[in-house]
Amino acid sequence: MVWGIGGVLLLLIFAIFRLAPMALELENSSMSQLHWLALAFSVIYMAYAEGYKGFHLGFAPRVVVRARYLANNPRPLHVLLAPLFCMGYIYATRKRQILSFALTTMIICFVLIARSMPQPWRGIVDAGVVVGLVIGVLSIAYFLIISSNDPARLTISAEVPGDS
Repeated sequence: MVWGIGGVLLLLIFAIFRLAPMALELENSSMSQLHWLALAFSVIYMAYAEGYKGFHLGFAPRVVVRARYLANNPRPLHVLLAPLFCMGYIYATRKRQILSFALTTMIICFVLIARSMPQPWRGIVDAGVVVGLVIGVLSIAYFLIISSNDPARLTISAEVPGDS
């Protein structure tokens, strides 16, 4: 469970530390009212869409539930690849795997688009993404605490093959 959740958290924290400097560069940028409005929109929208809807309602509880499932049903390869297991790339329902890979592909496309943007636009986008990722990390910690105190409270499916 530690390797699975820890690996996912390391991946998210790595992304935060990679993107935060671009967002912090905004401090040195000359920004118009349009830029400030876009920054506010980016942060609020990504906090809601990525942070709350994406991470808090979907990804974070599923990572914790899948980690708990793996702890109760260990297989050597799944334990070795625990972060991938927890994210739904391996030993998941077909639907979960398709959603996981589709989401990853979409994120890669957005990253490539954002990289080509000049400042301050890249920093504006990255600031929103960083806020969403931070909410994601905190959500995983929240569901991990809930799962440790009262595992029955997490009723989300682990979406493993044969799961109904």
